[in-house]
Amino acid sequence: MFKFKRVSIMKVMPLSISFCGFVVLTNMSLVYNSVGFYQLVKVLTTPMLVVMETFMYKKTFSTKIKLSLFLICVGVAIATVTDSELNFVGTVVAFSALFVTCQYQIWVGTKQRELDCDSFQLLLYQALISSVFLLPIAYFTEIRNMVEPCDEVKRLILLTGVIAFLVNLSIFLVIRKTSPVTYNVLGHFKLCVILILGTVLFDDSMEAKRILGVIMTLAGVFWYTHLKTATPANAEFVTVDKAVKEEEDDSDAV
Repeated sequence: MFKFKRVSIMKVMPLSISFCGFVVLTNMSLVYNSVGFYQLVKVLTTPMLVVMETFMYKKTFSTKIKLSLFLICVGVAIATVTDSELNFVGTVVAFSALFVTCQYQIWVGTKQRELDCDSFQLLLYQALISSVFLLPIAYFTEIRNMVEPCDEVKRLILLTGVIAFLVNLSIFLVIRKTSPVTYNVLGHFKLCVILILGTVLFDDSMEAKRILGVIMTLAGVFWYTHLKTATPANAEFVTVDKAVKEEEDDSDAV
C-alpha cells in the first residue's frame, strides 16, 4: 500500500532534471538523426552504463558479464540497425541524450536507496517536479501550434499519459530490484520478443541478418541471466551503496 513520505525536493531535483533531459534530448535525437543512427546510439546505452558505473560509482563487472553484454549489444545492432547517416548536430544531441539517459537510470537506483523510499514515493516527487520543467518546454515547442483537439484526441492523450506513468513506474521498480544494466538487458529481451511475435502473428519478414541478431541477443541475455542468478542478489548494489554512503558522510562532515 502506498504511504506518502516527505523527501527533500533539492535531493530529488537532479533526478527530475535528468528525466527532463532524457525526454527532450531523446526526442530531439529522433528529429536530427536517421532511425538507424538513433537505434545505434540507443544500443550504446548498456556499455555506457558499464563505463559510468565503473569510473563514477566504483562498481565492478566481471569479464564474463562484460562479454555477455557485448554479445547482446552486437546482436541488437545486427537485428535493428539499418543505416547510420551522420551529421554534427545530430551526433552531439544523440550522445548528450545517451549520457543523460544513463545518468537518469543510475540515479533512479541510487536515489531510492539514498533517500530510503520506494518506487512509488520517489516517482511521485520526480513526476511532479519534472512536470514543472517540461510544461513550459511543451508550450513553447508544441502546444501553441496545436488546434483544439477533439474528444478522441483528448482520450488518446490521457491514455498515453497513463501508459507513460506505468512505463516510468516499471523503470523504478525494475532498477530498484536489480540494476540499470539489468533493466537494459530486459529491454533488449523485450525487443527480441517483439520481433519474434511480429513474425509469428503478423507475418513480418525476418531476413537472415535479423535472425542472426536475435539469436545472438537471446544467447547473451540467457548468459547474463545465468551469471547474475549465480551470484548473491545484493552483490551488484554493494559498491554503489558504498559510494552513496561516502557522499552522505562527506556532506555530513561539511
